[in-house]
Amino acid sequence: MHQIILGIESSCDETAAAVMVDGKLRSNVVASQEIHAKWGGVVPELASRAHQEHIVPVVQEALALAGVRKEELGAVAFTRGPGLIGALLVGACFARSMAQALRIPLLAVDHVQAHIMAHFIDDGEERPRPSFPFLNLTVSGGHSQLVLVRSALDMEVIGSTLDDAAGEAFDKGAKAMGLPYPGGPLVDRYAQAGDPHRFILPKPAIEGLDLSFSGIKAAFVAQVERGERERPGFAQAERDNLCASLQAAIIDHLLAKVKRALKEHPVRDVGVAGGVAANSGLRHRLTQLGAQLGFGVFFPPFAYCTDNAAMIAEAGRHLLAANRFAPLDTVPVPRIH
Repeated sequence: MHQIILGIESSCDETAAAVMVDGKLRSNVVASQEIHAKWGGVVPELASRAHQEHIVPVVQEALALAGVRKEELGAVAFTRGPGLIGALLVGACFARSMAQALRIPLLAVDHVQAHIMAHFIDDGEERPRPSFPFLNLTVSGGHSQLVLVRSALDMEVIGSTLDDAAGEAFDKGAKAMGLPYPGGPLVDRYAQAGDPHRFILPKPAIEGLDLSFSGIKAAFVAQVERGERERPGFAQAERDNLCASLQAAIIDHLLAKVKRALKEHPVRDVGVAGGVAANSGLRHRLTQLGAQLGFGVFFPPFAYCTDNAAMIAEAGRHLLAANRFAPLDTVPVPRIH
């Protein structure tokens, strides 16, 4: 008898569903919400409404692509949090209803831990993966954490952002320059042609392994506004240099914390997960640092860096194996850590 898991992700502005059969990914469907671009960021109420529209067709498509009937499902895994509460409620209510109707286990997944498990998604392609225990840098639009990963079910957050997430700093910096949302990928693209030393941004003086990006973001926005006052058109003229300087400051802070974490928790491998894991500057500089200091560096494929349901199904697979079922009255939580 096959073990078939349906994964559901609805923490922010992607409605996603995936089907995993005997630990192998059969389908992974993601519906993004373009409506937020005109507002320059995710609008929670609009996100919730879009999830309600997308959830049924997305799940139907995932099942169809996998060649699986809903009656064959053995468990339903869903994102319990963290995330936008209205968005989470859509996925949670759907998953609870399906589990109850089919009388199968319900699996409540931590979204940030699922990002880490994206390293281990089996989609049939051979690629290097980190070995336990390893250090994971989880960086996205909503989360920035350093996590000591001892196993799939044993993770310890050893550092987290005290304010903004790294991805938020990228997006808000891009918005200040007049770039469309989401701005992070555009900053990465334009930074490749810019001078990272053209504009000097502050280095956060945060003790321990915690992170902070609000100072970098505020200083960058002030730099753009000052430049526009003194020279209209400044942001466009200096676009590449501004992007390179912002990206360098964010990556400098991330790498400084990774180096410190490795001193306190010596492991052989470092993984990176979350949407910012797709950033080419971070990939290049962390790989360089790994070569210099002698640790392995691992990134999930691009498709599994941003929010997706394959990582939810993968995390759920381990919960199912450990019989860690969620009660049918489980409620989502916007903050977990």
